[in-house]
Amino acid sequence: MKAGRFITLEGGEGSGKTTQIRLLQSAFAAAGTDTLFTREPGGTDGADQIRALLLRADAESWDDVAELLLFYAARREHIVKRVRPALAQGKTVICDRFADSSRIYQGVARGLGDDFVLSLHRLTLGDFQPDVTLWLDVDVEAGLGRTQGREAGAEETRFENQQRAFHHRVREGFTALAAREPQRIARIDAHQSIAKVHADIIHALNNRLGLNLPVMQEA
Repeated sequence: MKAGRFITLEGGEGSGKTTQIRLLQSAFAAAGTDTLFTREPGGTDGADQIRALLLRADAESWDDVAELLLFYAARREHIVKRVRPALAQGKTVICDRFADSSRIYQGVARGLGDDFVLSLHRLTLGDFQPDVTLWLDVDVEAGLGRTQGREAGAEETRFENQQRAFHHRVREGFTALAAREPQRIARIDAHQSIAKVHADIIHALNNRLGLNLPVMQEA
């Protein structure tokens, strides 16, 4: 049983997750909440090694199923060795991406299917799911426009360099998933200013989890 709370952030390329996670760190610190911030793929030595395999520049050589299996190998390491222990200690865990990314990027955009991804999820992690998922929704062209000229490693450019149709499938996939699971997934309009997106995120978390997080004015 989870003692703490597990919150994930999802979104397509250029949705602003990195910026909003930094603001969330400030908000949780101001509230005095014992919080772990982490990311996927990664979060442990083993998972970071798999991340390097997955997200290097020539990673397009991975078969779609092999790609998914690598993501779940990293995810299993991360959840078992870092996330679950933190939750058991009563910490709030904030994670940049989780299983929804696999459901959308591999299940929808790569065409493996949601049932296939969910079957693998159940085999590796059972029914483990976030308490709340914040989906930062941004138009494909607007999101990709934000990524132009920024410093990025292979993990960003690998997916940014996909065809536009791939990115449209990603957004359509997140839209459909949020409609199916509104109790868990909160859509955040990421076209707004950084300050407004941050305020909407704080409002969603306070309402859904009964928290009392402050809106950080420096947003």
